[in-house]
Amino acid sequence: MSPPTEPIHITYINGPDVAALNLTNEEILGAIETTLDAQGRKETVIEPRVHLVPRDSAKGHFNVLRGVVHPLHVAGVKVVSDFVDNYKLGYPSEFALLNLFDPETGVPKAVLDATSITDMRTGAVTALGAKHLARKDAKILGHIGARGSSYWNIRLMASLFDFDEIRIHSKRKESREALGARLEKELGRPISVLDNWEDTIKGADIVVEASRLTAPEPLLKTEWIKKGALVMPYGTMSALELSLTDIMDKMLVDDWSQCRKGLPLGALRQHVDNDKLTEENLHAEFGQVVAGIKPGRESDDETILFWHRGLSLSDIALGSAILEKAAKLNIGQQLRYA
Repeated sequence: MSPPTEPIHITYINGPDVAALNLTNEEILGAIETTLDAQGRKETVIEPRVHLVPRDSAKGHFNVLRGVVHPLHVAGVKVVSDFVDNYKLGYPSEFALLNLFDPETGVPKAVLDATSITDMRTGAVTALGAKHLARKDAKILGHIGARGSSYWNIRLMASLFDFDEIRIHSKRKESREALGARLEKELGRPISVLDNWEDTIKGADIVVEASRLTAPEPLLKTEWIKKGALVMPYGTMSALELSLTDIMDKMLVDDWSQCRKGLPLGALRQHVDNDKLTEENLHAEFGQVVAGIKPGRESDDETILFWHRGLSLSDIALGSAILEKAAKLNIGQQLRYA
């Protein structure tokens, strides 16, 4: 095979480069919302994620996410690790690499450190879920978990809602207090750091469950959920009672192909396997709501569940936005590929 007539280069964006770009809330939310709209209009391709488990899924595993966003003319594959005890080594729980390609030729375009991208895009989907599905006058946020995406969940939601109270809890005292201190400093407002699930969740208008359990355990009680609340769980292991779906007026997911029966892990895995959440009683995929094809919240007293597992499309969208901004600011490295 003859070599290309012109050299092929790929752009490499490392972690410090991503930090230096300092994406704004608006840039992050805009990139993700545009791509959710494209998904809702069937202008994307999503392949369900696959898992690589070295030894024990409760200790750690790799996720491989794949997709194409046609309006952006880009395909992507992300490999992200998730190892629960990494904090003992001073590491984040997740490390990720995102590879971007031309979907027409397969030519590689870029390799990006996607660790912070994973956190940002997860937070953006959570925040956009709240934008489209929560009561407009939501005043109390109850957040379980202090993983990397938790910061972005709260930061981005706080940019969209005028909360009277932000409550956070996680199992490790050090992590929840560190997150509370960071948010208080950056948001300029007090954060309620609590030592139990019930006080965090009960009476909240928006509930986010991003726990890091090593095995399923129903720690989030259905009776704590306020009528009219929005509940967004995305822990790897379920923390929900089986009865949670019984009180919901609408249930949504980000992509049904990643939630259906026969797949491992996920916050509502037992609900799907027990036919509490099915393709028939699913209200919509979230992209359909963003695109205006299906309605979101239609009344203040609707209690709504939104389970998002994480979309390759979100990684690709944010990676593309980062590439575009990096090119304008001359950040990143050009590496010879062929």
